[in-house]
Amino acid sequence: MASRRVFWLLFWHLGFLGYYKAYGIVVETDTKDVTANEFEEAFLSCKHNEGKEATRVEWKKITKTGVTFVYFEGSFVGDFKKRGERVQSSIRIKNVTRKDSGKYRCEISASTEHGQQIGEVIVSLLVLVPPAPPACEVPSSAMTGTVVELRCKENNGVPASKYRWYRNGVLLPESPALRSIKKERLPYIMNATTGTLLFNSVSKNDTGEYYCEADNKVGQPQKCSVKRMQVDDLNVGGIIAAVVIVALIIASCGLGVYYAQKKGYFSKAHSSARKNKAANSEKDFKHTKSFVI
Repeated sequence: MASRRVFWLLFWHLGFLGYYKAYGIVVETDTKDVTANEFEEAFLSCKHNEGKEATRVEWKKITKTGVTFVYFEGSFVGDFKKRGERVQSSIRIKNVTRKDSGKYRCEISASTEHGQQIGEVIVSLLVLVPPAPPACEVPSSAMTGTVVELRCKENNGVPASKYRWYRNGVLLPESPALRSIKKERLPYIMNATTGTLLFNSVSKNDTGEYYCEADNKVGQPQKCSVKRMQVDDLNVGGIIAAVVIVALIIASCGLGVYYAQKKGYFSKAHSSARKNKAANSEKDFKHTKSFVI
């Protein structure tokens, strides 16, 4: 008997929930993820199953610090006043910029015979921005066998750019597929995400004119100015000669100091003798002068 009562209570609750859902507001969107080029317009779709009467439409932007109004009480708010346009429950934003990227929430509320009903849907907007000319760091010279890293970076593009390196106008391969075709080990490591080109042991064959290209599939790819890197062999003979010359100079200085010490030029007795000699010379000079007078 008790189990039958529990069953009917559960059935009643489930029926109530189903009834509420059937009479609630259903809010949908045609596109949950919207993309738009910078300085063009974006259309954020929002649809519901309620009639036009007694419905309230609000749009809000969800940020890291909270929620801000976009469309509230029948008008656009803030920066959207001159750029926003309502199309039924949807909105159109003109002249979008990267600051407009984010998540937007469409809220629909209406008073029905079953009470106040509320529904919502979230739409994401990504504003696409072409890349700017990247900044490249290429050393002008390097010694064979040393580690050399070339860098390329730009921070304007949305989404983030991928990078390609060129030497003497020829694209340097990066993908493993190209490596397998050539059947040779590449003398460098290229990171298309960070834009680095790393030579663990640079050789004279790596001498050339380098430039980098940034591309995020928005607008035209951008490249930096061409820079030349000259790789030369290490001049071992010159280094040895320089070391020998420095060693000879140090040895000569050491011999000079040793000779001066041996002669007593740095001793106290030698200093006193020089003082006495100077004093005697002065006395002799005075005596000679008086004799002449």
